[in-house]
Parts: sequence; structure tokens; C-alpha cells
Amino acid sequence: MINRRRLLLLAPAGVLAAGLVGAAGWMTLHREEGPVPIGGPFRLRAADGREVTDADFRGRWMLVYFGYTRCPDACPTALQDMANALDTLSPDAKGKVAVLFITIDPERDTPAVMQDYVTAFNAPITGLSGTPEQIAAVAKEYRVYYAKHPKGGGEYDMDHSSIIYVMDPRGRFVANFTHETAPDDIAAKLRGLMGGTSIG
Repeated sequence: MINRRRLLLLAPAGVLAAGLVGAAGWMTLHREEGPVPIGGPFRLRAADGREVTDADFRGRWMLVYFGYTRCPDACPTALQDMANALDTLSPDAKGKVAVLFITIDPERDTPAVMQDYVTAFNAPITGLSGTPEQIAAVAKEYRVYYAKHPKGGGEYDMDHSSIIYVMDPRGRFVANFTHETAPDDIAAKLRGLMGGTSIG
């Protein structure tokens, strides 16, 4: 479980209407007529400084979330929900899932900052950062909305969509949630997908 007092210190700035954007994203992305062209190749920097690509996660299910470490509510909620969902899976199933947290604020979210942030969660979360160009490229692949809002004095907030993308072991988009989805529902969906049946 995340240390919530510590998280408040890490996240003093806001995300604007992320829940509403995320809910709209669910209606837009959850379709039944075939694969949705979401996701693609990326080359980013892990929290420990090593280079990571999408190919490193082939063979595993991925839960991918875009946010930033100063996000006060949507981001920590989504990450904690995914962590709680993993806790309800069997050890074998849990080992088949990779949780990726990709920053949309690379100027402040350096690999070191990401490392400090993700270790606040008791879960195997891979924090990923990169150059502004790399982040823009992967955000475009996943159809992620984000924007910087200057506050003065060199400070700024970030506005962003709040969607948890589920990618299959071949890197194909198969489902999505928001930070408001219950952990039990996330876990149930994953079990269904791993068993070859999509439920929910």
C-alpha cells in the first residue's frame, strides 16, 4: 500500500478533469468491431536509467498508464488500483502482467524522480521517462491527451487523459479502464483475457 502522506508531498499540483476525460476515453476506445490501432513501438528510459523498448514486454500482458508524479489524485489512484488488482491474481497470473507508468512531464520527471515515486507503491511498477520528443511520440501512439498549463514563476500544472490501456502479449490493444475502475473489475477482466474469454 502506498504511503499516502508521502504521496501528498510528492504531488502538490493538479490534473484537470482527468476523470471526465478518462470516462470519455472509455466510450471512444472500447469497441467491438475489431482491433483498435492504439499502441506501438517506443524507446524510453526506465527509472533505474536503463533503456527500455516495447519489445522488452513481449510475452506479457501490459497495463499502461500515462501521468506524472505531481498529479494529486488520478495518477496515484490508477496506480494503486492496478497494484491492488495484481494482489488478487494468482502468483502465476501476476507474473504475466507488466504495469507501466509513462510520464507526460519529462522535464520534471527524470528517471531518478520516477524511481522514487514508483517505489512508494508496493507493486512491480515500471516508471518510464524520456526526452520530450520521445514522450510525444509514445503519447501519439496511444492517443493520449496532455497539455502544460503555466502558473507563473516557472511553475506549471499538467492536464491529461486518465486511461489504463490493456495490451496483450503481442502488444495489441484489447481493453481499457479509467482510474475510477474498481481493482476487482480490473482483475476480473485480466483473468478473462488470460483465459481466452473477454468479460465485462
